[in-house]
Amino acid sequence: MPETSADAFSDPWARAFAEARAAAARGEAPIGACVVRDGEILASAGNRTIQDHDPTAHAEVLAIRAAARRLKDERLIGCDLYVTLEPCAMCAGAISFARIRRLYFAAEDEKGGAVENGPRFFAQKTCHHRPEIYGGIRATEAAEMLRDFFKARR
Repeated sequence: MPETSADAFSDPWARAFAEARAAAARGEAPIGACVVRDGEILASAGNRTIQDHDPTAHAEVLAIRAAARRLKDERLIGCDLYVTLEPCAMCAGAISFARIRRLYFAAEDEKGGAVENGPRFFAQKTCHHRPEIYGGIRATEAAEMLRDFFKARR
């Protein structure tokens, strides 16, 4: 866990943003995710695609994997996912298969998002599980973090 303040232990948004900042410090896209059930943070992660040499090592997938291992169950019934960027199609698929109850995300991703943009994964009739979706929470903060990261890389 990248941050040790009390907020990072109890607030899923603080944890997700801490994971995003840690990802940026590693040279990864600054995206963080956190899985919560009954007010307890079960797992969190930041992007690790470069570090792990793994195109599937998105924050959402890593946090879902860790929560599933912790619960010893592939279905995360009653769990909520907080993420700093609108999930892509791959992550939306993982969210659906994991049976995430609620998805909270910060910034929209007009280019790669698949929830409110692009394919709108959860609106497809072939989607077998749809979480409740709450987007745009702390969107300005997340968008600025992403914009600053990519601006510095150019």
